[in-house]
Amino acid sequence: MRNKLSYLSFLLLFSALCYAQEEQQTKTPVEKDSVITVQEDEMVVINDSVSVKKIGREFKPLAPSKAAFYSALLPGLGQVYNKKYWKVPLVYGAIGGSIYAYTWNNDNYQSFRTAFKRRLAGFTDDEYYDINNDNLPGDPPDLDQDDLEYQQERFQSDRDLWLVVAIGMYALNIVDANVDAHLKQFNIDDDLSIDFEPYFDLNQVTNSPNYGMALIIKF
Repeated sequence: MRNKLSYLSFLLLFSALCYAQEEQQTKTPVEKDSVITVQEDEMVVINDSVSVKKIGREFKPLAPSKAAFYSALLPGLGQVYNKKYWKVPLVYGAIGGSIYAYTWNNDNYQSFRTAFKRRLAGFTDDEYYDINNDNLPGDPPDLDQDDLEYQQERFQSDRDLWLVVAIGMYALNIVDANVDAHLKQFNIDDDLSIDFEPYFDLNQVTNSPNYGMALIIKF
């Protein structure tokens, strides 16, 4: 009788071990850190790429870099990527206006520079010698050499200034696309509120209850 009980116990133990091993093998293996859930945010790591969803919003870590790259490649393209289409005319207006001002000042600078160089060479056929074509023989020029030199330096200074402005507008277009892409991924919940709730906790040392009020701020 004792031998039968021992044999029966052995069979039960062996069956239990086999069942446990079979159940462990049939479980689908889960890659470590494949899914991490923390309160309101869900972070998913798939093939070394991270995607975080915040209360219905998807967080794309590379979005700001892409937006900046697109705007650097073609001004306004980053704003289109961010779906801020109304900013595209502003981008082209700012950059285009700066380029136009640079070109206009550069044309005037080149014109006065050419006239100044010809005046130094002894020629009097430049467009600034007799602007209205009403000078009599022997009359002084409408703009003398000093005037030509002053105008040349003025337009050169304005041209260089607008070049800096155009570069600044181009850089601002890139920064705007990058910042917009960052701001789009912030969690903006409609339920922004402050609430009070009763608080209860049990002291693990004294085994006595603690009562109070909890301040809850929802962002």
